Amino acid sequence: MPIVESDVPARLDRLPWVAFHTQIAVGLGATWILDGLEVTLVSSLSGALEKSSGLGLSAALIGYAASSYIAGAVLGALVFGWLTDLWGRKRLFTITLGIYLVATVLTGLSFNIWSFALFRFVTGLGIGGEYAAINSAVQEFIPARRRGLTDLVINGSYWLGAALGAVGAVLALNPALLPPALGWRAAFVIGGVLALVILRIRRFLPESPRWLLTHGRLAEAERIVDAIEDSAGGRIGERGPALPKIRLRVPLRLRPLDVARGLLVRYPQRVVLCLTLMASQAFCYNAIFFTYGLILTQFYGVAAGNIGWYLLPFALGNFAGPLFLGPLFDSIGRKPLISFCYGVSGVLVIAVGLLFAHDLLTALTQTLAWSVIFFFASAGASAAYLTAGESFPLEIRAFAIALFYAFGTLIGGVAGPALFGVLIARGARSDILSGYILGGVLMLLAAAVELRLGLAAERRPLEAVSAPLSQLET
Repeated sequence: MPIVESDVPARLDRLPWVAFHTQIAVGLGATWILDGLEVTLVSSLSGALEKSSGLGLSAALIGYAASSYIAGAVLGALVFGWLTDLWGRKRLFTITLGIYLVATVLTGLSFNIWSFALFRFVTGLGIGGEYAAINSAVQEFIPARRRGLTDLVINGSYWLGAALGAVGAVLALNPALLPPALGWRAAFVIGGVLALVILRIRRFLPESPRWLLTHGRLAEAERIVDAIEDSAGGRIGERGPALPKIRLRVPLRLRPLDVARGLLVRYPQRVVLCLTLMASQAFCYNAIFFTYGLILTQFYGVAAGNIGWYLLPFALGNFAGPLFLGPLFDSIGRKPLISFCYGVSGVLVIAVGLLFAHDLLTALTQTLAWSVIFFFASAGASAAYLTAGESFPLEIRAFAIALFYAFGTLIGGVAGPALFGVLIARGARSDILSGYILGGVLMLLAAAVELRLGLAAERRPLEAVSAPLSQLET
């Protein structure tokens, strides 16, 4: 097997922030906007779906439909995550976006309960596949000193999509604009329009040079880095002291056994860490946010058409967390910030649950409480994806992200909305309190695991945090 020796990773990390990095952040980070849009639409439209959709949806069935979206995302992450490491980041983030575009439009054309659940499932397939390709590509392009902040803000942009979904739902459910039976259908077209715009942006994004190295395509990888350096004002790698190089034996024929060895034999503690972070935040987020529209309508008497106004501050608080706390993940470090964000969130979720159970909140005060809680929780949840990408070798990075997203979501994300849908349908505040307590305890458990097993990956090259499987001693 031939050996490739290159300083491409070091050149990528040495780059200043240039327009290319902004294009990467916008073109790839838009995936999270789409996901936030989808989740918020279903939550904002839950009242209309139950009363005016004509599909025969109940509160419990809406919860199950939300779970079908998550189940599709899990399967999509596993299948397309594996293909991302085999075929490359660029090819997959085009395929998966196309799947999403078609499925979300079809959701608006649903004709019964089962078609609605099926189209939500296929929409999830596309979004789940995007996670692996997007997160691996972003981490492999962004300089090490900015990786934490960039990744958190990109993952946090989910909540920009949530804000867009909240406003879009309000407009779609305005009877002065559209009849209620058509408004919820039109709302899903928003995602399709956004996807078309994003597809155009992504046409100009290159393949990850790090991925190209592992497949022996050295010349192509160097041409891409040359072009980025030219856009920064010159070949930065040719100035100053020589940059460190890595030596790889390529191409590595990746087999399932190699993946299992790379995860379980090399890094068993990192497996536990990533699984815990993913599962706890998935349960807490999906359980609370997917069904909050039902809480507002059934317990506070909020009109279905006004739910979006309550989700808007919730979404903005979630985006503000990664934006303002993100720099601390690169300065103070991953371990103290992740454990702090998870711990504070867990305590506050339980506290709000107790206030809700004793009927001490209004629709406004509970919304404000969630906005404060998820200011911290959002930063921690975004850092879970960052941790999964940084913790494992280049050759299996995309699949590792997909794997932990999938298992974490299966444990927490699928069960959460279904459980809360059933609890809300019972109509007892004490039943819903048990769900809030479970979510808070899971977040506290994740904080403890992060304190014990967390990584000091801040400002370090990816190859220093986790050496490629094919790397040779220099």
